[in-house]
Amino acid sequence: MLDNFIDFLSAQKRFSEHTAVAYRKDLKQFLEFAEISKEEELKEVSPRLIRGWMVDLMENDYVSQSVNRKLSTLRTYFKWLKKESVITENPMKLVRGPKNNKRLPSFVQQKQLTKDKLADTFANDFEGQRDRLMFELLYQTGIRLSELINLKDVDTSNAQIKVLGKRNKERIIPISRDLSELIGKYRKLRNEIPVSTDCLLVLKTGKNLYPKFVYRRINKYLSLATDVKKKSPHVLRHTFATHMLNNGAGLEVLKELLGHANLSATQVYTHNSFAELTAIYSQSHPRGQQK
Repeated sequence: MLDNFIDFLSAQKRFSEHTAVAYRKDLKQFLEFAEISKEEELKEVSPRLIRGWMVDLMENDYVSQSVNRKLSTLRTYFKWLKKESVITENPMKLVRGPKNNKRLPSFVQQKQLTKDKLADTFANDFEGQRDRLMFELLYQTGIRLSELINLKDVDTSNAQIKVLGKRNKERIIPISRDLSELIGKYRKLRNEIPVSTDCLLVLKTGKNLYPKFVYRRINKYLSLATDVKKKSPHVLRHTFATHMLNNGAGLEVLKELLGHANLSATQVYTHNSFAELTAIYSQSHPRGQQK
């Protein structure tokens, strides 16, 4: 049943491969905890059993956000099982997740990502310029890791990029002249190797990038630029959003650039921006200056 469910997510719900893998992992974890190995045993799953799994997760240091994400997987799964007549009652109807702790997104300070700071970070060979382009695309456009990996060469022009986001939703993101020049410089080096994909960014073998590779590279370069605890591609997405708001961008515009389905997902960045405004006020206004 698990394989059929994953096929349903991919074919009908149009979930990305990355999301489908995460759902499979969550469900295997639950099924192992519940010691379920046969389809008919799914009928015996109770709200009490699911709450027991929640407690077990939290005792193993899973934060509330992670627990709620896993419960969301179960909700989708049991709803599908009922639709397929595998179960008659959905146990998730009586289960509530833990209250999420408000956690502000990590981001890099603007002064740590200036051109001068990054000037000598990347080599001038193919790999160095590809890594530089990866870094700048993530920081200057706020695209997700999966969107970066799947960005097509033909969808990149001198003025914009076309990104295929979640649920296969397309969006157009404008790019700067500097970023356009970086793409042109990288393309010249890319043309010198045998490429076997239509994606813009490739390995030196000409094959597709993969998530762990990008994560390791971005972690390396962020480690050279900043001391923030989290050093992942997603931190550059958070940094893009925070810097945009700090420099006057509106929430509606940012929502479109990030590809968020609703404004509430974008509003989390206003907390960071308000902290920035508070710091500026404290430094600038005579009544706000600390004595």
